[in-house]
Amino acid sequence: MNYSLTQKLTAGNTRASGILIALAGALLMSFDPIFIRFSGVSGFDTAFLFGLFTAISMPVFIQLRDERGVVKAVRESGWPVVLSGILMLGSASALVLSIKNTSIANTFVILSAAPALAAVFSRIFLGEVTRRSTWIAIVSVMIGIAIVVSGSFESGNLLGDALALFAVTCLSLNQTLLRKYQGVSRMASVGLGGFFLAIVMFFLASPGSFSMSTWIIMGVMGLFTAPFGRVLSQVATRYITAPEVGMILMIEAVFAPLWAFGFFGEVPPVTSIIGGSVILITILVYAMSAAKEGR
Repeated sequence: MNYSLTQKLTAGNTRASGILIALAGALLMSFDPIFIRFSGVSGFDTAFLFGLFTAISMPVFIQLRDERGVVKAVRESGWPVVLSGILMLGSASALVLSIKNTSIANTFVILSAAPALAAVFSRIFLGEVTRRSTWIAIVSVMIGIAIVVSGSFESGNLLGDALALFAVTCLSLNQTLLRKYQGVSRMASVGLGGFFLAIVMFFLASPGSFSMSTWIIMGVMGLFTAPFGRVLSQVATRYITAPEVGMILMIEAVFAPLWAFGFFGEVPPVTSIIGGSVILITILVYAMSAAKEGR
């Protein structure tokens, strides 16, 4: 087998791995709104518990999985891990508060702007040129987002939509940052983000009023699904570009409303259904296009 063919196959396998990792992360994170709604407490309380449990789980797993240990992993990751943690503070807190102020469908469809923003940030900060197929998909996604958000002007959910927009900006910046600094410990990044979130929200939350069910529900989210979903999405930036990661994470906009309907009977508005359909079709076409290019 000649060298160029071997190199092409290796690149194809690497890209496929990145896509699968991002998909797994997106699936885990799509459960976030379910736990947030079941928690039965305010947005500030939910964000505090999410941060607290994440700050507990990540150091434990670093000790178990990273031979460097917590202190060395953080130290060797340098300043980028701190900035990444701050960006996670912004994205996580805004996400939780957005879900409390608008529909789950709207929040996650607005988060689908991630690839567009990531493409812009990657071009500015990394000099990466986004594929034409990705740009076409981004335009299609933006059309879907416009359809969904149009319903918010009628229902008065602009605050929740604005918070979702802030969340997706922080998320896209973080993906771009970690694409550039690939040596940063992803678990340390998420752990620091949780730590910062817990500290900030502690002054706005009321821990003494939480019921046992709230502690358990948020414990499951904060210890397992939410942090590992974010770790996987960050790991994916080692194999595929930030816009591609953002594109794959859009599957949240499809899964989250399905979970909301299954658990709460929350029927998305017609505009969300139409916009979500546009996004789902875009993802399918993009995936087939990517598979064809990898042959």
